[in-house]
Amino acid sequence: MLMVNGIEVIYNHVILVLKGVSLDVPEGGIVALLGANGAGKTTTLKAISNLLKAERGEVTKGAIEFRGERVDRLTPNDLVRRGVCQVMEGRHCFAHLTVEENLLTGAFTRRDGRGEISAALDKVYHYFPRLRERRSSQSGYTSGGEQQMTAIGRALMARPSMILLDEPSMGLAPQLVEEIFDIVGELNRNERVSFLLAEQNTMVALRHANYGYILENGRVVMDGEAHDLASNEDVKEFYLGLSTAGRRSFREVKHYRRRKRWLA
Repeated sequence: MLMVNGIEVIYNHVILVLKGVSLDVPEGGIVALLGANGAGKTTTLKAISNLLKAERGEVTKGAIEFRGERVDRLTPNDLVRRGVCQVMEGRHCFAHLTVEENLLTGAFTRRDGRGEISAALDKVYHYFPRLRERRSSQSGYTSGGEQQMTAIGRALMARPSMILLDEPSMGLAPQLVEEIFDIVGELNRNERVSFLLAEQNTMVALRHANYGYILENGRVVMDGEAHDLASNEDVKEFYLGLSTAGRRSFREVKHYRRRKRWLA
């Protein structure tokens, strides 16, 4: 469904951020893009959704294809019309608008009439019943979890076939993180929406994803089925803080006593 083929991204014509990143997202799949802060996860998503130019970045090599057609030269709104939406890191709701007004902005590119848009809004409220209760509240006065739900619901209003979800767990309590990931799973199963998740919370992401890619310093250093990555000793030690000896302290992990196999 989505193919990223060896892309390089440069900011300000000088700073090389992504160095030959390749990944695939199958139709109906949930793919996790994992790595530490600064590894290049957000840049990868912005390259796919064509939002780099706003930050003086550009894809200088490689290609991005969606359903067999090259899309890295489209405008962001053209890509939304083709079914690809990004939910930005940090939620980014319109604070002065109500929850429902925020959701309706997601239908801006649609031309199928009020009845269809109203049905889409009901569907969002079905998956996020808390938003129905808060529909008249200003988004700036809702909780972080409710803002994250609003951001995902707003993307759903555009009728996407793929959502690029950037750090959905950031700043949220563990219970809310589980709730949001459970809803992502429901949307994937029931609505056949594919997801590419950029996430630092490796444990939660691999529990819900089918496949995963690990980024480090702008390169894909490992990929595989989610359950294989979750049981891999290097991944457990360097991203989950675990080893065959059990949980280790941050100080031990930081000094990398085991050498990463992908660097050997």
